[in-house]
Amino acid sequence: MDEKLRVTDCERCGDLVDSRSRIVNGVGPADADLLFVGEAPGAQEDEEGEPFVGRSGDVLDDALRDAGLVRADVRITNCVRCRPPENRDPTSEELDNCRGYLETEIDRVDPEVIVTLGKVPSEHLLGRDVAVTGEAGELFDVRIAGETRRVLVSVHPAATLYDRSQEATFEATIERAAEFTDGGDQARLGEF
Repeated sequence: MDEKLRVTDCERCGDLVDSRSRIVNGVGPADADLLFVGEAPGAQEDEEGEPFVGRSGDVLDDALRDAGLVRADVRITNCVRCRPPENRDPTSEELDNCRGYLETEIDRVDPEVIVTLGKVPSEHLLGRDVAVTGEAGELFDVRIAGETRRVLVSVHPAATLYDRSQEATFEATIERAAEFTDGGDQARLGEF
């Protein structure tokens, strides 16, 4: 793992410091074409030290496989690197406190596309309210840390576990993301 992408010590958010067992850094290649951004680690992620493990991770892994990708080909991170207590959403202050870490990771990875997994990361990176189910699969050009980045909105993998009608939307979004990788169908890029 690229040590330049790791946060090893942070005490900015008292509630998160108290509730975490570790800082959960992003995983995957430091030069990945796709960077998936979730909200924050849950209990299992905090325990294992890796984002998107457990049921949501299984859904993501399955969608990646169906799109011709494997987890090892993409980078996966979160807006906030420490587990919020009671699995609550991170506060705006906590998101702001961790923003520099996320922007540094985005800058160093320099992905072709950032895929936001759910409402919190979508709103955090787009800087506006997002109707995730309505905007899933849409690509936006967004200024992040002074650079224009392509951000692809996606529903959270867990949404497919609770609402089966979200499965097709999630899978189609991951398939669209795969088109931006070296192995993707480059001819289709002109359609977007």
